[in-house]
Amino acid sequence: MSASETRPLNVLCLATYFKGGDFIRECKRLGCNVILITKEKILNEDWPRDSLDDLIAVPNDAGPALLIDLAAFIAAKAKPDRVVALEEFDVMTAALIREHFCLPGMNSSMAKTFRDKLAMAVRAKVAGLDVPEFVPLINLDDIRKFMERVPPPWIIKPRSDVSAIGIRKVGGPEEVWRAIDEFKERENLRERASYYLLAQFIAGEVFHVDSIVNDGRVVFAGANRYGRPPLEVAHQGGAYISRTVAHRSEDEKTLFAINRQLIKALGLERGATHAEFIKSDADGRFYFLEIAARVGGAYIADVLEAASGLNLWREWARIEVGQKPDRRGGPSSGRQEQLAGAGEKLDREEGLGGNRLKPLRNDYGGIVLSLAKQEVPDTSAYDDPEIVYRVKKHHHVGLIVRSRKLERVEQLLNDYSRRFMNDFSAILPPLEKAE
Repeated sequence: MSASETRPLNVLCLATYFKGGDFIRECKRLGCNVILITKEKILNEDWPRDSLDDLIAVPNDAGPALLIDLAAFIAAKAKPDRVVALEEFDVMTAALIREHFCLPGMNSSMAKTFRDKLAMAVRAKVAGLDVPEFVPLINLDDIRKFMERVPPPWIIKPRSDVSAIGIRKVGGPEEVWRAIDEFKERENLRERASYYLLAQFIAGEVFHVDSIVNDGRVVFAGANRYGRPPLEVAHQGGAYISRTVAHRSEDEKTLFAINRQLIKALGLERGATHAEFIKSDADGRFYFLEIAARVGGAYIADVLEAASGLNLWREWARIEVGQKPDRRGGPSSGRQEQLAGAGEKLDREEGLGGNRLKPLRNDYGGIVLSLAKQEVPDTSAYDDPEIVYRVKKHHHVGLIVRSRKLERVEQLLNDYSRRFMNDFSAILPPLEKAE
């Protein structure tokens, strides 16, 4: 056996925003050399430096070409075996680096599907999922026909941003044409009209399904429902809420089924996903909104861990490390036992043609999160025993709760949401683009 086959894996992580600490720690615990490339603006965040072999900051406006060149510089002494995007805005760059080094993992074509809301909507519709009607802001006749066929209101949204950033609700054709004229005048070519989508607005409750995927199969998924649609929170303010969907309910079964159908259609082989769906008030059907190849933000992983005992970041790290490249340079399945990691007692159950991660518990979790007037909000007056985590972020206040009863979780989240409005809440205008 050659030295290259026995040496520790070199894992190169990219993070435009501060997240993924558990992924980094788990890779190091499994014996990997871990290098993190981040932006100057977040270099001083609380990264797990004791688990990093190197921490490199690039200018905040650094593009893919610079990061590819930096990866090549690093590779002169430590060739990367894995390149992992810990954040949404790094998914495409990570794919380009993999292609540059002929490494296993998502290529740029697939990465585009997970970054471009038009591409993912087209693929989802072809796969047979219900998708709100949509049209790209490109061909004027197509836009006109869409507005004649689909009654307003509509949503204009950027094809490659995240959450509710840059999304606006419009009530008629005049607003659409005015927006297109505005986009045409923008200096940045990637902010012009063709990079936007016009979509049918569907009123309803918004859900998200967060998954771990291995060998093309969903090996774990958790379903949550937002308290209010993220678009509404972004534009009207108030607390963000997410909580577990009732176990074994029809909603959970349906969400899990369409999530598996979606991931199979998109062809993801391994990694983490965050998919959003809306349950229409009009017909009760679930419509696909968007999907990302990452762990969900806004402490979603912490809520799922509170409810299930399973940490998405750590399981993703185990899958990445367990997949060792074969002699032809492609990915090959590592032993499934490696996924559990030393010292873990995660149960497995056979299903879907492969091992499936089974939660350690079937409790319910939830989060209430808000902007705060105070730089360091004091939540000591919130002392219910169900609180398992207090968010530590300047000008933010948040609590994660866990209970064996969904009704108790909902009661606490609704109560905290009202109290937050009086004690902490601040409102800022919605972002037009990511900062």
